[in-house]
Amino acid sequence: MTKLDFSIESLGEAKIPSPIKMSDLNGDGFADYVSDNDKILYCIDTVMNEKGHIVPKSEETVELAGPREKIYFNPAHVHAAICTCGGICPGLNNVIRAIVRCLWYRYGVRRITGIKYGYQGLLPTSLETPVALDPDVVDDIQEKGGTILGSARGGGERTSDIVDTLERMNVNILFTIGGDGTQRGAYAISEEIKKRGLKISVVGVPKTIDNDLAFIQTSFGFDTAVSMAVPVVRCAHIEAKNAVNGVGLVKVMGRESGFIAAHTSLAQSDVNFCLIPEAPFDLHGEKGLLELLKKRLHDRGHAVILVAEGAGQDLLPKTDKTDASGNVKFSDIGTFLKEEIEKYFKREKIIVNVKYIDPSYIIRSAPADSYDSIYCARLGANAVHAAMAGKTAVLASMMHDRFINLPIKLAVSSRSRVSTTSALWRDVLENTRQPTSMKN
Repeated sequence: MTKLDFSIESLGEAKIPSPIKMSDLNGDGFADYVSDNDKILYCIDTVMNEKGHIVPKSEETVELAGPREKIYFNPAHVHAAICTCGGICPGLNNVIRAIVRCLWYRYGVRRITGIKYGYQGLLPTSLETPVALDPDVVDDIQEKGGTILGSARGGGERTSDIVDTLERMNVNILFTIGGDGTQRGAYAISEEIKKRGLKISVVGVPKTIDNDLAFIQTSFGFDTAVSMAVPVVRCAHIEAKNAVNGVGLVKVMGRESGFIAAHTSLAQSDVNFCLIPEAPFDLHGEKGLLELLKKRLHDRGHAVILVAEGAGQDLLPKTDKTDASGNVKFSDIGTFLKEEIEKYFKREKIIVNVKYIDPSYIIRSAPADSYDSIYCARLGANAVHAAMAGKTAVLASMMHDRFINLPIKLAVSSRSRVSTTSALWRDVLENTRQPTSMKN
């Protein structure tokens, strides 16, 4: 296995006693501080060594998140800034609220600023006025979808301008809530800060509804996305069953990773074909989707297809366009499949009724469900603990059901994808009963 570096950067030695009063004794019935030496194994798989002993497959360890006994920043001197970047996602307001409340109530920080519209709000050309945040401002925002700060793509590449703004504002801590592009920007900002010799902590909270950031168990908003997609699939199934040769076709998010589609297929067993970017498929031919769909309609009279937005892109013309974050704009696989299914069955002289549903914007604008609400509250608090301890270029995250501090550099080094050899995909195939491969 490749050696991975999980070490966390720090602005300097933490010398200030934390205002959070906790125990430093084990077994006294009270919660303890977390030490930088408190770690968990990265890989929990085991192997048998040459002596016949079962040992961890890898000895690499990851630092646990949580409040430290000594902190780096004097809370009275702290000016913290929060920005939300990229597309909106369930749970953004929950994270903002958790960060503000932890800073205010646990550490006594009184200067907290919300940056409007992501990194664009930190550019010298921005016309947006930053928002002063306190517990009253964020009191009930967790009940709403989206983000009270607004969100936007782009701007993160203008690293020097952003750090200039942070200096002018006398910001000590920057919280960046966003996905892969946002955290790449956060890492570049932390490198520019380091180059200038500044004492500004950059702490990220990973937001990607596709659940595709590496080394992260689950990103917030993902659970809500699946719970919102399930009733849509249920409706597509009802539509399909109540039509002659009805086909319910649902498209969900998942540019390069099909986790939403895979988990939704397991949560709602009405899906007959789950199409994800990681599992290429053919349209035509004996093993192609259309022939298999014809057989399904012949046998059962209806079918449900769930497709991730990044699936089947090799079948579509390239757009040669990118969005403000630099992501390639994909052609619409949903409308493409609808048209191809209708054309195929028309040639076959078979009646077909395709009911196409794209709930993407409904899903991503929803408020967080109970699981994500809890997760966001804990992520936000752990991001604050890391920042106040002087840690930087770090993400608050979860691994093996434990909250951890993860280097941003490592998190953006690769992308998490559904492995077609994994237990997850095996279970999806068993649930949908689709072939292992739809390639001729």
